[in-house]
Amino acid sequence: MTPDCELLGRYAESRCEEAFAELVRRHLDLVYSAALRQVNGDAHLAQDVTQTVFTDLARKAESLSRRPVLTGWLYSSAHFAAAKAVRAERRRRAHEQEAQTMSELLHDPAPDLEWSKLRPVLDEAMHKLKEADREAILLRYFEQRPLGEIGARLGVSENTARMRVDRALDKLRSVLSRRGVTLPAATLAMTLGADAVSAAPAGLAVSVTAASLAGAATGTGTTFTLLKFMAIAKLKTSIVSAVVITGVVTSLLIQQQGRARLHEQDESSRQQARQLAQLAADNERLSNLAARVNGSAANGQLDELLKLRAEAELLRGQIKKLGALREENGRLQQSPPPEPKTPFQVIEMLWAKQQCAEAWMHAFIAYARENRGQLPASFEQAEPFWPKDIRKRTDVTADQFEILYHGSLDALTNRRVILFREKKPWPHVTGKWGKFYGMSSGGAQYCSSSDKTANGNFDDFEREAAAPSTAQ
Repeated sequence: MTPDCELLGRYAESRCEEAFAELVRRHLDLVYSAALRQVNGDAHLAQDVTQTVFTDLARKAESLSRRPVLTGWLYSSAHFAAAKAVRAERRRRAHEQEAQTMSELLHDPAPDLEWSKLRPVLDEAMHKLKEADREAILLRYFEQRPLGEIGARLGVSENTARMRVDRALDKLRSVLSRRGVTLPAATLAMTLGADAVSAAPAGLAVSVTAASLAGAATGTGTTFTLLKFMAIAKLKTSIVSAVVITGVVTSLLIQQQGRARLHEQDESSRQQARQLAQLAADNERLSNLAARVNGSAANGQLDELLKLRAEAELLRGQIKKLGALREENGRLQQSPPPEPKTPFQVIEMLWAKQQCAEAWMHAFIAYARENRGQLPASFEQAEPFWPKDIRKRTDVTADQFEILYHGSLDALTNRRVILFREKKPWPHVTGKWGKFYGMSSGGAQYCSSSDKTANGNFDDFEREAAAPSTAQ
């Protein structure tokens, strides 16, 4: 396995997004679980803290890449970020009892006895240990690393690593006992291994990676607020009544407003055309009247005739301009929506496409279960299995994807095979290109390419994850 310092160094030198994404996947559960404990079980606030930690990691990549082990830094960073987030959260809440009620609703209502005693004081006790002892416990019980790997990381033998872990566990028991939590060493080790790290929510790794890279690229503090807005929009719709973000206008809103203005102009042109037709009829009637009187009409009638003719010429000019507006309106209605350009628009598009790709994968697997493992031949066949609670998007549709594998799901021995993909890649603000793939493992895979000359080059990834010829 590639060391953490090498992956972080690769990102610091060449901004390799794949290397940073691997670091996020490797340590996400550890950071999220530490944050979740320290924010009293508030899953949404824990995601904000997790985002802050990995954003800081991206910004400090150059200096941190010299560390042989990142686990301790990530754990401590989560501790400090969680403490800061909890203080801010307390200022916003009117009563501490409301926070406790929310924590109980979001947390497991029936934890085991040992974990219920250990959870409130674990992270504070961990930070009373020396850094070397803390890292030994993190590697052994939080990340479930074997003693041989721990020894290799710390530069000692396996037997020395065992003794270091045992001594660190005894020190942790001593700290816990001073706080009223007395557990045997075996019970403490078993409880840490079983409950200290829980799985982060599905999809959090993609959003954390994208937002961290965007935040590091811009150098501003807006990523925390933007990701918090996305988490609230997804998970707290029934609680939050309105969220207003000033200064950010999405491409979809711009297009809808433009089309609305063109629709109003088109309606105005129709009204002026009707007025012109009426004036032309009046002009014809007065012209016939003037011809019948053979020049003997009164001066007032002739003046009226000349005025109407001048107005008719003016309206003819306006009709020409309105015709040009109609052509522009048709061109805009046929043109595809503009690609995202700002960091927020890129994150929003990533989130929406990931949701749709994952929803289609669930529909494909549900269809296969109902049809003896046979996957659908088209998106229309899988549409009845489309999840009802998925967020509707007008700019992410099934016709943007294409199916690559039409065979049986059971015939695939490799669970990382591409079932469908986006037809066209789309650009990042950094100049790279990205595509989403539906994988046979049941999830969505995002892939990026820095090949600017051909709208991104995804051939290597697609060859590696292609279905074997025997399974087709």
